[in-house]
Amino acid sequence: MSGLSGQELRAVYASTVRELFDAHPDVYALEADLSSSMGTSGLRDQLGAHYLNVGIMEAHMVSAAAGLNLTGGFAFVHSFGQFLARRAMDQIFVSLAYAKLSACLVGSDAGVTAEHNGGTHMTFEDMGIVRVIPGIHVYDVCDPVQFAAVLRGAYERKGLTYVRTIRKQAARDIYPDGTDFGTAGARRLRRGSDVTLAACGIEVAEALAAADLLAAEGIEADVLDMFRVKPLDAEVLLESVSRTGAVVSCENHNVINGLGSAVAETLAEELPTRQYRVGVREQFGQVGTTRYLMEQYGLTAEAIASQARALLGVTQPQPVG
Repeated sequence: MSGLSGQELRAVYASTVRELFDAHPDVYALEADLSSSMGTSGLRDQLGAHYLNVGIMEAHMVSAAAGLNLTGGFAFVHSFGQFLARRAMDQIFVSLAYAKLSACLVGSDAGVTAEHNGGTHMTFEDMGIVRVIPGIHVYDVCDPVQFAAVLRGAYERKGLTYVRTIRKQAARDIYPDGTDFGTAGARRLRRGSDVTLAACGIEVAEALAAADLLAAEGIEADVLDMFRVKPLDAEVLLESVSRTGAVVSCENHNVINGLGSAVAETLAEELPTRQYRVGVREQFGQVGTTRYLMEQYGLTAEAIASQARALLGVTQPQPVG
């Protein structure tokens, strides 16, 4: 697939599922009354009977995905993240994971990007809920090229996958069209020796911007896109922190049981390291624009840079030159 840069991620989802169906007739697309929100309405005509809108019944949708897999199908299952993770956890755990069946679950409107849908629809806990499921792969994607690659990888790998995404356009494109992610779960985007910024999802762009702020002060950040939160790419993480000795994890999610926890768990067992977790702390969602909410929850580049300085014991920015 080419020409993905700049596209809304919901458009990437629909086009990727359609292309997979064209090549693999075992592909299904399941929706729970959010076809217009995710831009998948057109799949009804393109996939025919392989497109199913079950209505507002997320648990039933997950069970249907399990049934389809038992009969030889592979379903891409979409809903807003809170509806998949909170409402359908039992079906995900028992009907899919425990039964060792395959599906790709896509939770959209990640964290603050739910914007005006408000607190009940703002999921800061979805990765934490599904990350405890044995054998599941959990991703938080940052741009259209990566999203398409992760979706294709989920189909090729089979098993159970949860992909966390925004619906609209990313703040910036991180990867050029044609990027090959292979089997890795992380990529280094900038090399530095003073502090590691380990980010996922929309926080990848913020981490890169924070690295620019720090560089102006003589602090060189190693920026990692840790897009596969489970299983975490420990090799990339450990190589980085072995050089920097300090890490700030950055996520649009609760600091409990998301990327920050995964990083802390890995380092506690393999390489104890100074760490700060940038993320949501003991708060529910609220109404607002993405940028406003990022400021409210301390998810901006400025907040990341501030925490990196504190971790390094630098209390005041020191401009270079």
